[in-house]
Amino acid sequence: MATNPVKFINETRAEIAKVVWPTRREVVLTTIMVLIMATLMAIFFSIVDFAIRQGLQFVLTYFGS
Repeated sequence: MATNPVKFINETRAEIAKVVWPTRREVVLTTIMVLIMATLMAIFFSIVDFAIRQGLQFVLTYFGS
């Protein structure tokens, strides 16, 4: 079933008009929150990596030859 291109364009414009864009303040706050969360996750995984590495090194030293 073929649709009318003009109708499609008009419906597309109507849908685009419904889009609500975030304010500048919302964008800034969301960006700051993402950066904070990324930093916290990097710190967390660094600590976990260090703990696993130390534990593995202990096991290999203790039970190694």
